[in-house]
Amino acid sequence: MDIPTTASLEEQISHDAFVASLTPKEIVVELDKFIVGQNKAKRAVAIALRNRWRSQQLPEDIRDEVAPKNILMIGPTGVGKTEIARRLAKLANSPFIKVEASKYTEVGYVGRDVESMVRDLVELSKNMVKEEMEKEVREKARVLAEERLIDLLLPPPAGQKSPKDDADADALGKQHYNNTREKFAAYLKEGRFDERMVEVEMQENANPMVEVFGGGMEDMGGNIKDMLGSFMPKKTKTKKMKAPEAFKVLCRQEADKLIDHDKATQEALERTEKSGIIFIDEIDKIAGRQGGQGPDVSRE
Repeated sequence: MDIPTTASLEEQISHDAFVASLTPKEIVVELDKFIVGQNKAKRAVAIALRNRWRSQQLPEDIRDEVAPKNILMIGPTGVGKTEIARRLAKLANSPFIKVEASKYTEVGYVGRDVESMVRDLVELSKNMVKEEMEKEVREKARVLAEERLIDLLLPPPAGQKSPKDDADADALGKQHYNNTREKFAAYLKEGRFDERMVEVEMQENANPMVEVFGGGMEDMGGNIKDMLGSFMPKKTKTKKMKAPEAFKVLCRQEADKLIDHDKATQEALERTEKSGIIFIDEIDKIAGRQGGQGPDVSRE
């Protein structure tokens, strides 16, 4: 029984240093590994990425004066416009989303508030940062999860405390209990409990029902749900599952307890501001001769 492991914090730091050392020419070489042709586009995005990194090295008092430039890529479907942006974001470890321009026009008719794409990018950045933080605490989370799983496999008799929590338990009883736990830990690693069913307490993903009507109000409705959800008590449910699946669930729960969520949010916001990439597709659908008037604005 095991869960997949990924790059460590040291590997992440070395990746950031690797990206910082890349020149535009070297960035193009990295993109050449995945994208055929489109040399002008790859050169343009490589220079933009390097310039963005250089702007972050400026003194703080003038750093905000240097704004990143937008890039317009023109070409038929399938030539690699999206893939260039996606690969660049992966190379730079930047949050990336792709949106369709036709979904952000004429709010209240066929569109959404354009600020919602930034909110989506921030949410994606939060998930990225939390995943990186979980990697840092994964080993500790695995140890704690294994202890919890053994507790589920070796419950105390009804109406009695576990010997490890009972201050009045005799030394011989505690020694016997600890020996049994060590055997169970070995059995877990050997896979002897892979078919054993246990009950795990999980948090329900239930949000309060809130309906917000009106053009451009859908994102506000989501914010209200999040706000109300933070004030309401968390509901839990008990789910029965096999030991290997329970171990993965417990690992996620323990990792979530160990990470600093406030720090993750702050880091996500900074990453979005410094290196977030929004790829806006189908601009031609809203750049018609009619100037976005009439029902055919997104279908021309």
